[in-house]
Order: sequence, then C-alpha cells, then structure tokens
Amino acid sequence: MTIPAGQKILSIQELKTYFYSHQGVARAVDGVSFDLNKGEVLGVVGESGCGKSVTAQSVMQLVPDPPGKIVGGKILFHEKNLLTLPQKEIRKIRGSGIAMIFQEPMTSLNPVFTIGNQISEMFRIHKGYGKKQALLAATEMLDRVQIPSPHKRVHEYPHQLSGGMRQRVMIAMALSCDPEILIADEPTTALDVTVQAQILDLMQTLKREYNTAIQLITHDLGVIAEMTDRVVVMYAGQVVEEAKTRELFKNTLHPYTRGLLKSIPVLGKRTASDRQELTEIKGMIPSLTNLPKGCRFSNRCPQAMDICTQQAPELTGDGSGHNVRCWLHNRIQDHG
Repeated sequence: MTIPAGQKILSIQELKTYFYSHQGVARAVDGVSFDLNKGEVLGVVGESGCGKSVTAQSVMQLVPDPPGKIVGGKILFHEKNLLTLPQKEIRKIRGSGIAMIFQEPMTSLNPVFTIGNQISEMFRIHKGYGKKQALLAATEMLDRVQIPSPHKRVHEYPHQLSGGMRQRVMIAMALSCDPEILIADEPTTALDVTVQAQILDLMQTLKREYNTAIQLITHDLGVIAEMTDRVVVMYAGQVVEEAKTRELFKNTLHPYTRGLLKSIPVLGKRTASDRQELTEIKGMIPSLTNLPKGCRFSNRCPQAMDICTQQAPELTGDGSGHNVRCWLHNRIQDHG
C-alpha cells in the first residue's frame, strides 16, 4: 500500500500509558494525541520524564507490563488500531512497518553475536532469506549507512565498533526491512558533535531517498530546528504545544516552550548589548503520581494566573495547525 507524501500514516489518539507502583499510579502518558505524515520528520521534544520515550514504546508495544500498561486511547497505523491487534500481527509490523532506533546501542545490541548475525536476523525473520543471502543483505545495509569496510565489519562484535558506528548499525537494523516509519529515540545523545552531525545527515539522506516518515525524539532544540518539519512539545505526560517548526520558533505560544528556547546558548553575540542571558526554567516537574489540579506547568510558569492552578486547560488551536495547552491562548476561553 503506497501512501502519498503528506498523507497521514500514523495517528495517536488520546493515548494513556500508566505505571503502577506502591507509590501510586504514574500517568507517564496522559491523553497524548498527534499525527505523523508520510515523508515527514516530526520532532517530539521536552525534558527528561515528560513522556517522549514512553509514547514511542507504546507505539512499538514495548512498555514493560508490569509495571506499565496502556489504559486508553488508539494508535492507528494504516487505519488499524495497533492496540487491538494480536501479538503475532504486531511482531510483523514491528520492524517491517514501524522500526525504532534506541538511545544507547550497547544496551540494544547483543554483545555475543556479530553485527552481521544481528542484522541478518531481520532479513531471515521478516523476508524469509537464507543464511548466506541474509548475510549479503546485512553487508549491503552496512554500506548503505556509510560504514567503511562493510565486508570486514559484518564479522565484528559490538564492542569492536565506535559509538558512531554502533549507532549506524542500529539504523541499518531499523531500515533493513524498509519500514514506513522510523522512530529515533535520542539517536545522537551519547555521540560527539562531529559524529552527531554525520548521523543526522544520514537520517536526512534516508528520508530524502526512501520517503521514510521519521519521529525524532530529542531534548535538543538545535537538532529540532535543523531536522524537523513539525514539532510536538511535551510536558508531564501531555502535549503542551504543536506547530510547524518554523512557526514554533517564530511564534512561540506556551511559556514552557519559550523557556526551553531561552535556555539555548546563541553563538556570535559579541557585545553586552546584544548578548542574550541564558535563563533556567525554575522549579521541578511535578510528580506523575501526584499531579496538580490545574495546569501541570503552573508551579513553574512566570505568567500563571488564578485559573491555571484551579482548572486544566485543553489543547486548542485556531485551525492553522498551531495548537497550545495554555489559558493565555485558550481558544475555548477566547470564544466562550
């Protein structure tokens, strides 16, 4: 089934993923909704603990149960709700339809098997290749992700490769079955700046050549500005702002997003008059087991009003695709 570029391929609707413990119920993902279009790079950004990775794990159905459980919502892939499919069908989709690159390759790659063996497994499981054919395909994948001497590297073990090469191996594994969606969870966090740029350039090339839709999870707004078409900003398990990338940076609406942008150092400020002072977002993210009554950002927001501590705002928009969860810009309030 071929989907034209720009058409919706994945739709997450009111997703709720909770974790149960003796301390209470942690609402890690609490009513999250967003779409991903064919050939699009969607950035998902926010502080650690905001629910970015748990949302991705929910899509892949990799949430550890117990203690985690998807308790509500829909995840539609080709209009099929993944949450209602049997595990046999999910295993077919995982890898061939939707693939994921994890943050730390050393925890995802098996240290006792060669790189070639691990990539070959994808071809044997999903495409029914024989051992020799799968190894040849694995070698071609290493070449595709620009690993030098792929015929040599295919016989090496994860510990023999650099961090950048291991991440390329993860990308090779993820792309081995030509998935329509690639979820990249902090793919460059542990890499130095030069290798980070190479990995991001590789992802852009793959998107351009294969029209792969990419969901890029990161806390780095510089990467977001360079790589993405649209951005979803998450805070304490909810989407607080969503817009096209250019629009988000040009016309930031939510105080949390504004705080994230003000925390980025800007190069080239030479004089005291044009030097921008870095600011921090004061306070702490609320406990997911004891969330406040009103807006979840109200205890840290410099513009908080009385209503912010009493009533939770809805995610609303003006029809342009720029949506925000904030009483300062709440369309329901404006038109009520």
